[in-house]
Amino acid sequence: MLKVAVLDDYQRRAREFADWDSLGEDVEVVFFHEPIAQDDLAATLDGYQVLVLMRERTVFRRAVLERLEHLELLITTGMGNASVDIAYLVDRGVVVSGTGMAGGSSTPGLPSTVEVAWALILATSKRVTIEDRAIRAGAWQLDFPFNLAGATLGLAGLGRLGAAMVAPARAFGMEVIAWSQNLTAERAAEVGVRQVSKTELLSGSDVLSVHLVLSDRTRGLFGAADLALMKSSAVLVNTSRGPIVDEPALIAALRSGTIAAAGLDVFDVEPLPPDDALCSLDNAVLLPHLGYVSEPGFRVMYEQVVEDIAAFVRGLPIRVLG
Repeated sequence: MLKVAVLDDYQRRAREFADWDSLGEDVEVVFFHEPIAQDDLAATLDGYQVLVLMRERTVFRRAVLERLEHLELLITTGMGNASVDIAYLVDRGVVVSGTGMAGGSSTPGLPSTVEVAWALILATSKRVTIEDRAIRAGAWQLDFPFNLAGATLGLAGLGRLGAAMVAPARAFGMEVIAWSQNLTAERAAEVGVRQVSKTELLSGSDVLSVHLVLSDRTRGLFGAADLALMKSSAVLVNTSRGPIVDEPALIAALRSGTIAAAGLDVFDVEPLPPDDALCSLDNAVLLPHLGYVSEPGFRVMYEQVVEDIAAFVRGLPIRVLG
């Protein structure tokens, strides 16, 4: 019997998104709906030969992986996972497979991520959550929203996600500027935005939206000194990865009024603990990492997970990483 653990099925929908029964009677699939604490991972998953991870919801450090002696196959949705020591697994002989998307894309949920970014931009600029809470408390029109028309959208990162932010910005009548460590003038011209320096990005943006890959080079890329360069009326939106922005520095900036607001879909620790300082800030709009979450995207990912398992059982692994 091949035992498969499907982790972090928060919405309890993974079973219906793919034909798990097609794997046959010799494959047992167990769905985990709640996050598993780090200290409990090894004990909970001991005995499973296959782990299915939904992106980077659960971190698998090497110390945990070393205790999973029966592990033969790890599948991550997407074609990479920064929260897993893939190199160690490959060296150990564990097969690591991923999933793409329809049409061969390796960027799951791109439309959803862009829509979530704009939801956060609109929520912060139009004070949606603040005024919603005020109405429920009996108040009316506490302060002024700001208009996007004529404002400047700054993009940290101009890959597929960053570039997809440009058309909505133009529709709202915004100017768009962009910066990243690897951005070229040719790429900026191709997308139709103005390339600027990091300092100009920070000082010139009315809305700064982060669309970078988390790496050693981007971790903590925006710290206290960077946030201090922003306008006091500016909004920071992060739908990429939490650690790209120094979270304590961001909390301090929101508390002090260094920036006006933040819209966050990603955090240093996920799920975000209810006693986290961000939860107490009225000028922070928080979402539970919805950027890549969509029913069509999840259907494709889980269907390909089943394909990965079936191929592994046949002895011909597909979409192998590492």
